[in-house]
Amino acid sequence: MGSSRPRSHSSRPSAARGGGRRPPSGRPAGSSAHGPRRGSTTLRVRIAMGLIVVLTLALAARAFQLQGLDSAANAQAAAEKMTHTRTIKATRGAILDRNGEVLASTQPAVKVIADPTAISANGYNTGGLTDEQAADLAERTPHQIAEVLVNFLGGATTDYLPALTRTTNDDGSADQYEVLEERVSADTYEQLHQALDEATDVLGNKGLYGITSEDDPIRVYPSGTLASNVVGFVNSEGAGAGGFEYYADAQLAGADGFEQYESGQYGRIPLADNTLKDATDGTTYTLTIDSGLQYTAQQLLASQAAEYNALSASTVVMNAKTGEILALATTPGYDSNAPGAADADDLGNRAITEAYEPGSVAKVFTNAALFDQGLADPDTKVEVPASLASGDGEIKDADRHADTKHYTARGVFYHSSNIGSALLLRQMDAAAYRQYMAGFGFGAASGIELPGETDGYLPDASMPDYTRDNMAFGQGFSANAVQMAAALAAATNGGVYHRPTIIAGATGADGAAVPLPERSSRRVISERASGQVRDLMEAVTAGGTGQQGRMISGYRMGGKSGTAQVIDQTTGQYDAHRYMSSYVTVAPIEDPQILVYTVVEVRDQYGGTVAMPTSRMLMSAALPRYGVLPSAEVPIDTEPLEYEP
Repeated sequence: MGSSRPRSHSSRPSAARGGGRRPPSGRPAGSSAHGPRRGSTTLRVRIAMGLIVVLTLALAARAFQLQGLDSAANAQAAAEKMTHTRTIKATRGAILDRNGEVLASTQPAVKVIADPTAISANGYNTGGLTDEQAADLAERTPHQIAEVLVNFLGGATTDYLPALTRTTNDDGSADQYEVLEERVSADTYEQLHQALDEATDVLGNKGLYGITSEDDPIRVYPSGTLASNVVGFVNSEGAGAGGFEYYADAQLAGADGFEQYESGQYGRIPLADNTLKDATDGTTYTLTIDSGLQYTAQQLLASQAAEYNALSASTVVMNAKTGEILALATTPGYDSNAPGAADADDLGNRAITEAYEPGSVAKVFTNAALFDQGLADPDTKVEVPASLASGDGEIKDADRHADTKHYTARGVFYHSSNIGSALLLRQMDAAAYRQYMAGFGFGAASGIELPGETDGYLPDASMPDYTRDNMAFGQGFSANAVQMAAALAAATNGGVYHRPTIIAGATGADGAAVPLPERSSRRVISERASGQVRDLMEAVTAGGTGQQGRMISGYRMGGKSGTAQVIDQTTGQYDAHRYMSSYVTVAPIEDPQILVYTVVEVRDQYGGTVAMPTSRMLMSAALPRYGVLPSAEVPIDTEPLEYEP
């Protein structure tokens, strides 16, 4: 960037100066009409000599102090006044999607800086100016510069004049630093500086001086709202303030360098000491997010939320085999380029920051634990009464029935019977069930690379029996959407939990790969038990009548809805009309590749109604996008849901 070029006196025409006046001719100055008086002259000479001696001694003492006693300190002070340090900003690393699409990048820009002291003389050595010329420069130059600034930075001249004319600081020192504008594009600044160079000052010479620049790069999010809740944003200082920008701020930021140099009244001293330390640019990250699928997720989610007047909604699209998140959308969202325009509550990521009771989707884990322990299988017979006593209350099914139902475990799952799920889980010790739930990742943050994740809540091993009953159908514990997606993937992918992630890779400023922490995985249930869970989930999409609307042509798939009442934070009681309604789908069910989990906070609507369409349509988009082949055979119905007593 160009910087102002101070001008020495030799570069400016010297001002005209009047000649000194001589004393009148005749007698020498100081003589009297009567001639010199010898006595008084001798006295005056002695007094003068005495004063000279005293002054000489004082000067000698001061010289001894400066050169002897305080020489090091004074030399240091002088050097500091001449030494200047300029920061060399590191370029913040980019954020890319899994296909190399830019989600966040840095563009060169500058702060426009004014030196009011230099502006007041327009770079001239004031010793070579008349008082009138100096006054003219001090008054008119700030106005000339302000007019140029308006042409390139906008605003009015009155916006800039206070800073341009403030020549002294509060402590009386010269003001040489005023920030006029931040994040001005490099191209705009070059045009501004050229206009200043070509302007004519009040003395008729080329150039207006005292405007310089400092690096002040701009963080740009090309797609604005796309994945904004994942990518995040930076603050006015350019530091990460939300999302992944905040989580990986130190690595993205890199390390600034600096240049230290000496300068005098007319600029940098050519042969003086100069120290340069280059900046180290930040790490560039490639995320697992797929921009195309992310866009589809955001559009579908926003549309569904608007249709049902949802308070909020989130969806997670995950690679069921690895835990990689392909899309992570939440609404309401915001534009990463203008976070200040959004509601503060929308700047986080609800899919990880908000915990809720998941409802009937949790029946996946109930059956997974039972099947792994060998306490049940999909064909286990269950007598389901109209109600079930539990603690001081009773459990009822959402679809109330006065008579006793005779379901298989598959039928309990298909009909989403709370009573049947609680009866099945009563075969397992509460502490043992809690251990399975912890294995699925509940009760602790998943560790996804985003800030603000909640742990959720998981009761301890000494929970009462009624709490275990409630957990059987998704109450009594809480989780966030990402925790739920990761746990559901573990239950269906063959039984292995993979810590969810949004980081696919990273490269340093030199282009070399940056090592990433190893991601953990663990077996939670057996492959056999996982296959039996998939049997139940396929029944939801293919079993009975009217379920084909949940299927995708050519693919075997599994699903499960969930509807849980939300606790009113004021009363501490369940709100009878406010639900967290959810739906999970996984496909192909014979070898799960993709999992989609959607949750919508809504009034008086069930998960199969408000969340299922988004999950199904996202699955329909993801399967061909990732080359997942259709199933060889797709059943229209499944094994028995009921039995004859």
